Amino acid sequence: MSVDDRAVEQALARGAHQQIGQYRLDLSTGVWWWSPETYRLHGFEPGDVVPTTALVLAHKHQDDRERVRQVLDEARLTGEPFSSVHRIMDAHGGERFLVVVGQGRRDRETGEVCELVGYFVDVTRTVTDAAQERARHDIAAAAETRGAIEQAKGIVTLAYGVDPDEAFARLRRASNDRNVPLRELARLVVHEGAQGGTDGVERVAALLR
Repeated sequence: MSVDDRAVEQALARGAHQQIGQYRLDLSTGVWWWSPETYRLHGFEPGDVVPTTALVLAHKHQDDRERVRQVLDEARLTGEPFSSVHRIMDAHGGERFLVVVGQGRRDRETGEVCELVGYFVDVTRTVTDAAQERARHDIAAAAETRGAIEQAKGIVTLAYGVDPDEAFARLRRASNDRNVPLRELARLVVHEGAQGGTDGVERVAALLR
């Protein structure tokens, strides 16, 4: 298996439903050859444009453009295998996440790096799915934390006969004084409050001192 094949295999391992396009860059002219799939990854049909380095960089997301330029410049000099994950804006204004992998080929006579060859792999769906999963996890974690804090506020309100705002202020003050995250302190308060007993208020008070 060649280095390109291994890199593509690793990219594909990130998820299903990914498109792969091939490319070849002639370093003497700066002109790229694209497979039909690569044209479509960039929002074109084969033959719509002549792919050049300027065009390729123009489609990179502005926050990733300089990094991609550096990757290409380094590959041009060394011919070593390379890979990069970056965003592009296709011809229709859509944002995609691409993995580009490649390596240099050297002229047999001069030994100079004369072209870069490799693949583009569209990992947009994989990145989007991962982002959505992180968002769901963060929302669930926030809801869980908020629930514990609300319960703790209720316990403090009942224990001290204060309003919810004052209960929250006491929790926050104790969190700062004890250098314990508010959500952790809230869980401890809820745990102690759930134990019941005549000394329940004292156990909660001890946490807030």
